[in-house]
Amino acid sequence: MIWVNEHIDPSGIIYSAIACCDRSAAEDCHDTFQAALTDEQKEAGWVARLRTVDSWDDVPISALKLS
Repeated sequence: MIWVNEHIDPSGIIYSAIACCDRSAAEDCHDTFQAALTDEQKEAGWVARLRTVDSWDDVPISALKLS
């Protein structure tokens, strides 16, 4: 299983992404992504999303990939 953290802007475009196989590291990263969003960004519709995928082929091409 691969964990993918994403910052997504109000129009649905992935602004940044980090992918890794370590659940604990992914959860720590997600907490950091959440904390980095300002109140203004949250009000505008920015989100931090943590999701899983089964293959590296399903990870966004621009993601920083950590093993």
